[in-house]
Amino acid sequence: ALEDIKVNVKLKLAALWASFMFLYIYVDYFHLYMPGSIEDILAGKVFTFDISYVFLLIAMTFVIIPALMIFLSVALPAKVNRWTNIILATVYIPYMLFNLAGEAWVHMYFAAAVEVVLLLLIISYAWKWPKQEA
Repeated sequence: ALEDIKVNVKLKLAALWASFMFLYIYVDYFHLYMPGSIEDILAGKVFTFDISYVFLLIAMTFVIIPALMIFLSVALPAKVNRWTNIILATVYIPYMLFNLAGEAWVHMYFAAAVEVVLLLLIISYAWKWPKQEA
């Protein structure tokens, strides 16, 4: 029989956020290969938004939060950790779906579906967080 080590919920959450981050970043990276993307960026546009320091700050904030959640899922105390994971994963679901606005190719729909599944798993693991035995 194979040894099956029980993994702490904090590590599961950190791994889910890490998986989410890889997809999140790679979807943006692969978007650069779509015709017209580089030209739009050089013209100062992303979708319908002007590229500005405010746009880039907002975009960076949306990347920093899940990146920090990889660490915070391990470091935060259980009660704060649970609610932080539930709230942030819930907020990111509509944001991931909003990213499909405009021209979206099949790879983007596929990645969005996987990202939403990962976020739902984060919510589920955090929601079912094991209670401490007395």
